[in-house]
Amino acid sequence: MLGVALVGYGKMGRQVEAKIKETKDIECVAIVSPSRTKTLDEVRAEIDVIIDFSHPDNLVMIGEYAKKHNIPIVIATTGYEQAQIDYINELAGSVPVVYAANFSLGVTVMTRVVSQLAELLASDFDIEIIETHHNQKLDAPSGTAKMLLEAVDPAEEYSRVYGRKGDCKRKKEIGIHAIRAGNIAGKHTVLFAGEDETLEITHTATSKQIFANGAIKAARYAVTRPPGLYNMNHVLFKGEE
Repeated sequence: MLGVALVGYGKMGRQVEAKIKETKDIECVAIVSPSRTKTLDEVRAEIDVIIDFSHPDNLVMIGEYAKKHNIPIVIATTGYEQAQIDYINELAGSVPVVYAANFSLGVTVMTRVVSQLAELLASDFDIEIIETHHNQKLDAPSGTAKMLLEAVDPAEEYSRVYGRKGDCKRKKEIGIHAIRAGNIAGKHTVLFAGEDETLEITHTATSKQIFANGAIKAARYAVTRPPGLYNMNHVLFKGEE
């Protein structure tokens, strides 16, 4: 039985807990949140893997506990500053870390597809990224939009234009646009627009359950790996590591 310590008990944390309860060979041995167990150090159960859907402020607490006890981590929290991302990279030298901006299996495949399309089309097509989320989401553009941007332009050969206003003659650029409205779980589109033709790749999330499913899949993967930094491409395409 795989013992999971779940850090964070908001909407996503509850989704993960519910999915774990449906799964026979995995159990939630601890929930760390302000309303429950406050820190991992207070947990007395045996932990095999940590899944983090909480807040960037918890990163060091999670990381130091994981290093001390040699426990793999799945980091699904977003909104990190550069110093915290550097810490995650350093942490991966001690324990297995699966870190991704989006744990959806569909988005993982989409990222690979748009990367391949950009290699083929970028010289003749304009590229735009449009992301839509619920009206409570704070960060913009989304972490997934940034991930898609990196996929289509890994060498940063194009300027980034975040929204447009006024007279904006298009240059060698990629536009990134964020929409916040209603209770939309998440929608991401990468648009390739050429002369007399367009190609759109879109992923739509109808609930947050897809992220819980992916995080649990990542947890199973993490416990099999040596220390290192992994993402959902590693989880999904194991044969191409």
